[in-house]
Amino acid sequence: MPRAKSMSVPVHVSTRCLTGYNEAMKTLDAPVLDRLFDAVGRILTPEVARKLVKLRFDSKTQAHIDKLARKCNEGELSDKELREYETYVHTIEFIAILQAKARALLKQSANAR
Repeated sequence: MPRAKSMSVPVHVSTRCLTGYNEAMKTLDAPVLDRLFDAVGRILTPEVARKLVKLRFDSKTQAHIDKLARKCNEGELSDKELREYETYVHTIEFIAILQAKARALLKQSANAR
């Protein structure tokens, strides 16, 4: 597994140190999540979609996530840091899916012209 992966937010995270992370992601109810994301996609306007695609963490937060990612890769996260990092990873993945929906809407809007 790669040490870090690039996210759309963009953030580099590693799930290697997140015990049970891949197993937990496999057990999520995909149809429920699909319905949620489809509902969000239906209420997106092109203006909101453009803003969502540009969404980024501020530099201070990005630096903190990068530090947690390095510590994760080195196996040096405390329990508190691990919980914090897991929260960032889940949030980043959620935002990445929303950004993909936003990009699809923008592409669809451009093709409709």
